[in-house]
Amino acid sequence: MFKNIVFTLLAVALFVPSAEAAKPQRPAKTVKAASAKPLRTAKVAKKTLRPSKAVVHRVRAVRVAAPEVSEHSGHFDVKSTAALVIEPGEGRTLYAKNVDSVQPIASITKVMTAMVVLDAGLDLRESITITEDDIDLLKHTRSRLKVGTVLERDELLRLALMASENRAASALGRAYPGGLGAFVAAMNQKAFDLGMTRTRFVDSSGLSSDNVSTAHDLAKMVTAAYRYPLIQEYTTLTGHAVRTNDGRVLSFRNTNGLVRDDAWHIDVSKTGYIAEAGKCLVMQARIAAKPIVIVLLDSWGKYTRIGDANRIKKWIESPLARAVQG
Repeated sequence: MFKNIVFTLLAVALFVPSAEAAKPQRPAKTVKAASAKPLRTAKVAKKTLRPSKAVVHRVRAVRVAAPEVSEHSGHFDVKSTAALVIEPGEGRTLYAKNVDSVQPIASITKVMTAMVVLDAGLDLRESITITEDDIDLLKHTRSRLKVGTVLERDELLRLALMASENRAASALGRAYPGGLGAFVAAMNQKAFDLGMTRTRFVDSSGLSSDNVSTAHDLAKMVTAAYRYPLIQEYTTLTGHAVRTNDGRVLSFRNTNGLVRDDAWHIDVSKTGYIAEAGKCLVMQARIAAKPIVIVLLDSWGKYTRIGDANRIKKWIESPLARAVQG
């Protein structure tokens, strides 16, 4: 009889689930959208930025879907103050954070400078001399292009895009028909035509903090810049050397180290930095066999924009992201 009781108790233990297994599972915590994080204001708070007064225009504007934060964007942490990731072909937003915040864009300006130069059909072989008018009296940045240096417009364009050379960008604007004033007007007209309604330019280099835009607008600009083969070529060169009229050979490197990373396939790239703008980066790259536009503004750390770009790339290439994107 004692044996029968033991066998009965063993049988009950085998078929009755444990208390831990019987507990109902708690639902997963909802990941907060990235845009819900408070906007860091350390660098731009000293000056109130006003959006461009340009009227909304629909002349051949680049179509980008209204930026709404992806419900899956919380799977990676983007440190930049403003960020936007889209598929330009479909206008599909993959990640968005403070995309309508108007802020200085520094040398990202030079992408618009290049488009205006190329749209004008100016002679790329024309020689242009660096003058005292090209010296940076605002930020006092240095340049290896001395006053009196003579380079072809094509070389100045290459250095402005690849190495973010400020005197090169200044000379490009100054040598435009009608001078710098006419050039800046053409920049703002181009932005207007692309539907960049919250963008304003005041110079061709980006040294002024009055050159402002939003992540949403800059995605349109990068998408448009991809249509220019020379912008693709010059923004993705790893390095370039020029011989000046005084016999010097000057070597320059791309300011975006990712173009030297074999893990990246970058089609358009531009970095930017002034104190008011923080470190900025815009790119169009091929990730997971798709063209992806990435805009990162006001990255506070030395390597934050690069880290953000790599985190975005890793997330897009992940199995979970591929499943979400269909």
